[in-house]
Amino acid sequence: MKIFNIYCDEPGHLENDQQQVMLLGAVWCPSDLSRSIAKRLKAIKKKHDLSPTFEIKWTKVSPAKIDFYMDILSYFFEESGLYFRALIVPDKTKLRHDIFNHDHDTWYYKMYFEMLKVLLNPHDRYHIYLDIKDSKSGEKVAKLHDVLCNNAYDFQRQIIERVQTVRSHEIEQLQLADLLIGCVLAANRNGEMSGAKKALVEKMRQLSGYCLTRTTLIRERKVNLIRWQASEVSNG
Repeated sequence: MKIFNIYCDEPGHLENDQQQVMLLGAVWCPSDLSRSIAKRLKAIKKKHDLSPTFEIKWTKVSPAKIDFYMDILSYFFEESGLYFRALIVPDKTKLRHDIFNHDHDTWYYKMYFEMLKVLLNPHDRYHIYLDIKDSKSGEKVAKLHDVLCNNAYDFQRQIIERVQTVRSHEIEQLQLADLLIGCVLAANRNGEMSGAKKALVEKMRQLSGYCLTRTTLIRERKVNLIRWQASEVSNG
């Protein structure tokens, strides 16, 4: 039995945020490697004369810091104990919750399970960490724990032992998740982006061997993506 830490983030998950593409993503690693991975990420910050408290963030990517972010990306692919999983919803404006008699929040919890289910082994244990988004985060986490455990037939919470919110600026792996999610989200959006961000997207494509816009093989471990298509999407 192993214990794994899963660090989740979800930019663009709000129903009416004017963004077409939604993405849920997670960086995960064996729990016993978590501390050494965090130290390594802080060491890369130090190498680039950044404070240990500097927050790795897609929105902070700039030409001045491109070498730093390239090093972070390279480290992810070099570290054999780090993995990434993401679920891409190409156009959430087409969702028809009314037909399925549920609301956006209910669908959101279902999508979280869709994203995480391929990571869950019934013989292992999991601690799931989510970035605090708003004052309702605690309530959402309790509901998410219920949904995940019920869908995984983990009624005694012996597999998914913990689901809790944390602050991203305190957790290096959550910051890494933000960067990887940013790369995949940018690859799936057609909007303009800076040259620095384009370079990072291309680097992730090159290192992963994937275009970042299509579903990978289900047993892919390093960068595992699912482009979600379902009957819930309108045909009209």
